[in-house]
Amino acid sequence: MSEMKFYLDRFFRRFHWFLAVAVSISAIAIVVSLTLPPAYESEVRMIVESNQIPDELARSTVETSAMEQLQIIEQRLMTRENLLRIANENFIVRGQQDMSADEIVRVMHAQTTLSRRSGRNEATVMAIRFEAPSARSTASVLNSYLSVILEQSAEFRTERAVTTLEFFEQQVERLEQDLDVKSEQILEFKNRNAAALPETLNFRMSEQTRLQDRLTRVETDISDLNNQRTQLIRLDEAARQIGADPNKATIQLSPRQVRLSELHQDLSEARSVYAEDSAKVRHIRALISKLEEDEQHEAGDIDEAALAEQIESRESLMLNIQLADIDSKIATLEEQRGDIEAQMDSNRTAIERTPANVIALEALERDYENIQTQYNEAVSNLSRANTGERIEFMSRGQRITVIEPPAVPVEPTKPDRKKLAVAGMGVGILAGLALVYLLEFMNRTPRRPEDIVARFDVMPIATIPYVRTSQQIVVDRGVRVLVILAILVGIPAAIWAVHEFYMPLDLVADKVMNRLGVRW
Repeated sequence: MSEMKFYLDRFFRRFHWFLAVAVSISAIAIVVSLTLPPAYESEVRMIVESNQIPDELARSTVETSAMEQLQIIEQRLMTRENLLRIANENFIVRGQQDMSADEIVRVMHAQTTLSRRSGRNEATVMAIRFEAPSARSTASVLNSYLSVILEQSAEFRTERAVTTLEFFEQQVERLEQDLDVKSEQILEFKNRNAAALPETLNFRMSEQTRLQDRLTRVETDISDLNNQRTQLIRLDEAARQIGADPNKATIQLSPRQVRLSELHQDLSEARSVYAEDSAKVRHIRALISKLEEDEQHEAGDIDEAALAEQIESRESLMLNIQLADIDSKIATLEEQRGDIEAQMDSNRTAIERTPANVIALEALERDYENIQTQYNEAVSNLSRANTGERIEFMSRGQRITVIEPPAVPVEPTKPDRKKLAVAGMGVGILAGLALVYLLEFMNRTPRRPEDIVARFDVMPIATIPYVRTSQQIVVDRGVRVLVILAILVGIPAAIWAVHEFYMPLDLVADKVMNRLGVRW
């Protein structure tokens, strides 16, 4: 009991300090709670709906999760440009015209609260709350937020769909050009190597075999004709050796005999070209027959020696005609052999070039097939991108829907003046008690016999208390009364003076909260 009495006595000795702190803080709390401007708060809630068309039928090209899309839209919404524009369009705080751009942005951030909620097998919901001193401004700002969100959502998805479509359009166009270039390269290569392409290799091999057989036949014919010519010359030489007369004069042929020799040569050439029953062969034969008949009529007047000479001359002429015919055939066959050998050389060169052409052509065709595969895939992707673009333009893909539009609040939601006043008084009382305890804790002067024993470890015989005079008591009490009066009158008077002569307390509170970037 004595302990309690001692502490109460010490408390009452420091009561003026307790009263000063408790009354000051309580007064400030009460004044602030009464003067704080009202705050209105409104909320808008949105939900992210899934695609309206099943993915099995048509898939959108914008593959973005609902939470990611909301995060992107939130960052775009809270940009400095958007916040300043919305703040200038709506009244968000008193004294806004005197605030800097940074202060306005800080206030907008402080007065805006965004929250997202999502879960497994749950819809993604986004809520935005805004606080302002005017109820109409609260709803107006949220409507501005909502317009930006819906515009950004549609623009975000449409822009991505259009970008995807443009990409695949450019891809298809580029691959078309690559296909055209590669086709031109293949066509140019085939035209340049038309005689050495792999698809004509079998034909050229069979052609080479055919030319070889033909060359063999021609060489055989040339050999036979050369043998025939040699035999004719040998037979003529043998005949001359048997019936030759060195003293015999050379017989001069008549014009008819020369013409007859020319016709025999023409007949031999015609037989090598035309058939036996052709008109040209029959015509030459008729001329020869007519000339031979004329020659026989004239031969009646010639003696036997002259006749023998004429026969010998005719035989020599016939030999020359036959040799000329054989030489003509040999020359023709030699020309044919040269042509065949040239064809075989050209064909052989083309066959030798074919393997290298096969490798080059396969490389070109392989590149063409690869580009064709890419082109087909790009066309397929372009078709899907076109479908995805139509889905987004018609708002049939993932979209944000408003489930609770902003409403104009009827009553202010803040501040709770009673709670603020009671809390301020509680804080003031606790602060006063803490000050009294701190003062007593820092004062180490002994006040009781127990303090002397605890400090000096000595038991006093008796204790004599300090006895103040009446004058000291009056002065002490006067000082306490003056301090209490100064606290009770001075602090409210100072608050009133600030409110009346400097700035209203609600504006002071607004400025302080705006500077700190917080709201009550």
